[in-house]
Amino acid sequence: MSDPCLPVRHVRPARGWVNDPNGVCRWNGRWHVFYQFNPDEPRHGQIHWGHASSEDLVSWREETVALRPRPGQLDEVGCWSGCFTNDAGTPTFCYTAVATNPADAVGAIATGTDDLLRWQQAETPSAPRVGAAVAETRDPFVVWIEDRRYIVQGHGGLGVAAQVLVYDATDLTDWKLLGPLLEMTDPVAAEHAAADIWECPNLVQVDGQWVLVLSLWRHNGVQGELSGVRWLVGDIALAGGVPRFTARDGGVVDEGPAFYAPQLLPDVDHAGDPRVLMWGWSWELDRNEAWLDQHGWAGVLTTARELHLRDGRLVSEPAPEVLAALTDEPSDGWSAGEGARVVTTTGPGRLVCSDAEGPDAVEFAGASTVVVDGSLVEVFTDGAAFTTRIYPTTGSVWRVEADGVRVRRLG
Repeated sequence: MSDPCLPVRHVRPARGWVNDPNGVCRWNGRWHVFYQFNPDEPRHGQIHWGHASSEDLVSWREETVALRPRPGQLDEVGCWSGCFTNDAGTPTFCYTAVATNPADAVGAIATGTDDLLRWQQAETPSAPRVGAAVAETRDPFVVWIEDRRYIVQGHGGLGVAAQVLVYDATDLTDWKLLGPLLEMTDPVAAEHAAADIWECPNLVQVDGQWVLVLSLWRHNGVQGELSGVRWLVGDIALAGGVPRFTARDGGVVDEGPAFYAPQLLPDVDHAGDPRVLMWGWSWELDRNEAWLDQHGWAGVLTTARELHLRDGRLVSEPAPEVLAALTDEPSDGWSAGEGARVVTTTGPGRLVCSDAEGPDAVEFAGASTVVVDGSLVEVFTDGAAFTTRIYPTTGSVWRVEADGVRVRRLG
């Protein structure tokens, strides 16, 4: 019997652990999403890069694993987060290589074939570890500023102020550290994005303005906590070729309890106009070891979302390609395991799942679009996103209680 909790229209294989989206790109007419992946068990460890591709952002084809940990090499215990870039025609990953523990992570590259199916991982780092013994640096992201290529990375740790570091990446085999792009001394960043480590920094232009997206790692006195994702809109100044970011405002990227480590992709729409797409990682909520072993998987990537700035705030909605791939259903309810659904309403209401394992409902405050796929639930209301998990059983039925309900099948 199929697993009613397993998403079927979102990026993840049938088995294993999935977390951060990595290396998202559009190449030779297809979208490609890579992701942190443990194929051996539904737990974080021995991180590979899985790979899925799509022509329409809805039907995803699982591809061969792209990156693998290599015994005795700089990524022996994991190929952690990173990005894709086109290096003068050569597909290239910039990623976090971990040989022993996160504090000793280095920056590394891998080069790929034109079909993005075979990758050669470098044997030497492109960037050594940075800073004090308690500091951690990770998650490279490539950005072009005034026709020059840079890499930004997250940095911080206990007793070390969170920073985003910036490198000259003219030569991808040798990233040259230039200093901090942003520090916690920035009052807007301190107000909206206080953290011990800024993870997965993404720096892009949205509707012509610079936006920096940060995932917050905070220490609670006992261990680290993943504490949500924030956006900062601001300005970049170049002094001697060294960029500095000054924030003007900020906010929350997703208000839900199951969203982290997004990656952004500058793209163009069908009319050729610039846009930015985003995928995030949705983890499992309150699932114990027995549940993980029974189901054999954990983690999923979100719907592809299109980002814009509206009245000064960052907003998101499902990409138009997703909404174009919908077919009407005759009622406002459906059984678990019957595939993914997209619900639209003209007013506030709630989504309810009968016989769910744990919490069984989510409320929304106004006219909304709700994506439901297995246990993944994404709510979009007036540009605000809310990602959560509701776990149906084989006998569960989903229903929507709201005005103007329209249910459509996704894909």
